[in-house]
Amino acid sequence: MCGIVGYIGPKKVVPVIVEGLRRLEYRGYDSAGIAVGSAGRSKLEVSRASGKLANLEEILRDHPLEGTFGIGHTRWATHGRPTEENAHPHRDCSGRIVVVHNGIVENYLELKHELTALGHKFVTETDTEIIAHLIEQIQKDAEAGASGDRSSSSGREPVPLEEAVRRAARRLTGAFALGVLSAAEPDKIVAARLGPPVIIGEGEGEYFVASDVPGILHHTRNIYFLADGDVAILTRGGIAFTDFDGKPVERALTRIQWDPIQAEKGGYKHFMLKEIWEQPRAVTDTTLGRVSLDSGKVFLGEMAIGDEELARAQSINIAACGTSWHAALTGKYMIERLARLPVDVDYASEYRYRDPIAGPGALGLLITQSGETADTLAAQREMKALGSKTVAICNVVGAMVAREAHGAIYTHAGPEIGVASTKAFTSQLTALFLLALKLGQLRGKLDKAQSVALIEELSRIPVKMEEVLRACSTQCEELAREFAHVRDFLYLGRGIHFPIALEGALKLKEISYIHAEGYPAGEMKHGPNALIDETLPVVVLAHRDQTDPASKLRYEKTLSNIQEVTARSGRVIAVATEGDALIGSLVEHVIHIPPAPELLAPLIEIVPLQLLAYYIAVRRGCDVDQPRNLAKSVTVE
Repeated sequence: MCGIVGYIGPKKVVPVIVEGLRRLEYRGYDSAGIAVGSAGRSKLEVSRASGKLANLEEILRDHPLEGTFGIGHTRWATHGRPTEENAHPHRDCSGRIVVVHNGIVENYLELKHELTALGHKFVTETDTEIIAHLIEQIQKDAEAGASGDRSSSSGREPVPLEEAVRRAARRLTGAFALGVLSAAEPDKIVAARLGPPVIIGEGEGEYFVASDVPGILHHTRNIYFLADGDVAILTRGGIAFTDFDGKPVERALTRIQWDPIQAEKGGYKHFMLKEIWEQPRAVTDTTLGRVSLDSGKVFLGEMAIGDEELARAQSINIAACGTSWHAALTGKYMIERLARLPVDVDYASEYRYRDPIAGPGALGLLITQSGETADTLAAQREMKALGSKTVAICNVVGAMVAREAHGAIYTHAGPEIGVASTKAFTSQLTALFLLALKLGQLRGKLDKAQSVALIEELSRIPVKMEEVLRACSTQCEELAREFAHVRDFLYLGRGIHFPIALEGALKLKEISYIHAEGYPAGEMKHGPNALIDETLPVVVLAHRDQTDPASKLRYEKTLSNIQEVTARSGRVIAVATEGDALIGSLVEHVIHIPPAPELLAPLIEIVPLQLLAYYIAVRRGCDVDQPRNLAKSVTVE
């Protein structure tokens, strides 16, 4: 949610910040603004606009800003409407202090009443504005001296900006990522974190603050990740880190491996389409170096949990949100079948509110693309408080969820810009399959021959995904012409294919704004049959693994569900295995995918569902990469 980019250095400040904000547009926003300053100016210059970044750029063309340091923000509205006056940055009474903020200040009304009584004037509906005024008041109080006389100054030196920010941070409750400037202290940016992510970039004689890596990746790959309770002070002389009490802290420098070109569209019309086509590489990269085709062993190197401790786990509790929750449901089938270990899956947003049962015998597993999802982090802390060790599956090296875990499985998908997750999802499925294999081996449920066979099948998945991309793109585009104007969709699947039905429905509703539901196919008679008529398209996952008796049985049951739909004039789009001649005689449309084992089929069958959602959304004229009301990384509850 929201985007922050700040810069100190020799380059022109405004283009650096605006370019960075553009690279963070995928996070979701509804207004934008920028503040810049330089030595000798009594105030900071601010420009803001509601709507897209292009509106701010138009203002900047008519009224250019110049400076040596600055900060910008794209806002996703929480408190107050998405208007120009509510856009960030926000100022204090004097216009000498500006603040940008991601998150929610829960005690802002209490602080606002206190500051209003002291004479502060507020001009916005936001919670953020109080932070600028609070910092201003802290500096006023310090100047007034120990007497507490706020009406006069004792002539004392004002507290430095970083100390005022630290004192302000200690008074805020809720979640916040802050970037603060003061005209009185040029060429300085102070950043603070409690919840939403903040990263600090170090270049050659230049320094950056941002809310996510792509915002500054074209300038530097040298990144520091702030932890909760950190304050970073950026000046021309370098970077210093403290906690909220002013004690120095050390933060490790991380070298980002992503190539900046990976965050570009590369000739594709949308980031989402590019990322759908990048999935074979993402699956390969997530597998690379972690398996041996000779021994069948799985190597998960970034684990502080030893093999013996993993083998002793009595159960697994998974917490995740959105698409990651669908990956978690899919992983449940993988782990329970290969490792014979019971798995519970929770929405992370519900986990800590249901008095969960966990302990040393339960392994906590957190799945999050960004590694900064607020609800998932809260679930992780609850698991740890209850005595569980935790493992994180995420896509960002150094992210908070990985730092707080006892082990991490990084997905190596590269930057995912489209809000609707695609390659992060299939990379998560790959990581879950590797974990299931590892647990199965450690628990003695898989022998060498079984492990080698499964790894060989996994190694074939990227090629099969490429086959689907080439073979199904045109077909999905044609289906989009036929179904782009319907109002509802139903997705059905059995077993491990049920979570893929959920994910297919989510992709469609996220980017096309068509109402879509995913259901277990066996639940048709328990409600969904009432929806079926000649206007309802029903996508049915009808995969069949001929080597697996249980898969064949599920397939036969699914055929019965298809007949229930067609008997009521429903229009079926089936995703079926190549060579299945029977299903074509039963349904209106068939999308064929290559054969694969039951546990790996989800990696293939999700691809045509992603393509179908994409082409329908394009056909409807929707903003595919930045769907309305959604944000890429949900960093507040």
